[in-house]
Amino acid sequence: MNHLLESLSPYPFERLRALIKGVTPDPAFTPISMSIGEPKHPAPAIARQAMVDALDGLSNYPPTLGGEPIRRAMAQWLQQRYQLPSIDPARQIIPVNGSKEALYAIAQLVVDVQPGKPRPIVLIPNPCYQVYEGAALLAGAEPMYVNQTAARGFAPDWESISESDWARVQLVYVCSPGNPSGTVLDRTQWAQLFERSARHGFVIASDECYSEIYPDESKPPEGALQAAHALGLTGFDRLIVFSSLSKRSSLPGLRSGFAAGDATLIERFLLLRTYNGGAMSQTVQAASVAAWRDESHVIENRALYRAKFDAIVPMLEPVLQVERPQGGFFLWAGVPDGDDTTFARDLYAQYNVLLLPGSFLARSINGVNPGAGMLRIALVDSLEACLEATRRIRMFATARASGKPA
Repeated sequence: MNHLLESLSPYPFERLRALIKGVTPDPAFTPISMSIGEPKHPAPAIARQAMVDALDGLSNYPPTLGGEPIRRAMAQWLQQRYQLPSIDPARQIIPVNGSKEALYAIAQLVVDVQPGKPRPIVLIPNPCYQVYEGAALLAGAEPMYVNQTAARGFAPDWESISESDWARVQLVYVCSPGNPSGTVLDRTQWAQLFERSARHGFVIASDECYSEIYPDESKPPEGALQAAHALGLTGFDRLIVFSSLSKRSSLPGLRSGFAAGDATLIERFLLLRTYNGGAMSQTVQAASVAAWRDESHVIENRALYRAKFDAIVPMLEPVLQVERPQGGFFLWAGVPDGDDTTFARDLYAQYNVLLLPGSFLARSINGVNPGAGMLRIALVDSLEACLEATRRIRMFATARASGKPA
């Protein structure tokens, strides 16, 4: 058995289950879960129909690289979305079965552990999507965490990493818009990271699965490829981005996404995936092509999230430290007394609403857990369900602050 498996931490939802073990919520309230970032909006009809029309594809082995139509659709979407002059569908993009497995696999591609040399470092945002950490550990690297605190607007603190540690870095995970904060990296932050990558030779893996959920239709978040091109890095050296249809198109069960960027990285990634990556079914490819080529359902999807933020943020502002994120569908809310785990457990017990404590998403580094005192609230359910959950959260928080029974 791989001994590195013992180094993995419990997944946040395992910790949540342990937190509420033995707790019986008040049966007077129907259960509402806002703990998991699973989109619940209806799947777009255009993708559903395309999948039905392509069921014959289940009778064929698909190529690992994917078919030319899906790679072209993805490349065209990237060009249009990020104002890029060209993305080569043959050399700069590859379909993947959801971004999760690809984000894990990139560490297995990049990390190079050599006997007698210092252990490589993989930089990880803190709080983080835990797959980054598991990927680093199982590749034999040392995970190093870059705190993203409220004082910095939850942006990564690159300056906290010493020059000697930068010299050992082989891979940097970035998530923009961030999970859980929704913070978007600006051009200056990208420039700082690109400069260090050029100096030290590490790869940047940019997780952009929340890129298509944002508040202002006229101001979509800048992506890594867009920032790189604007800064003159037109070949996207040492840069690879990951996206998917899960959040953009409310298709989490389709397991469809892509990796794109540096052609050399994509070439080597294809080699790795011929051994350990599942090729995307031609049936799924057909549904994906339909989704990537249509923006109307994405605009409608954003409108649904916008309506929830418009209604819910003002309701929570009096009782939690909360503001609208730059992207994504999470509220990253501060608990006034800083006790996120007790808040989450007691809210569940009294009102049958389940939230994820922020401390479960982060690691304590130098005595600081940047997720402590925070709650991740996923606005993925219907507006009605989210409003009902918010009313209960507000009642609970108000009673808690007054010291009276909720």
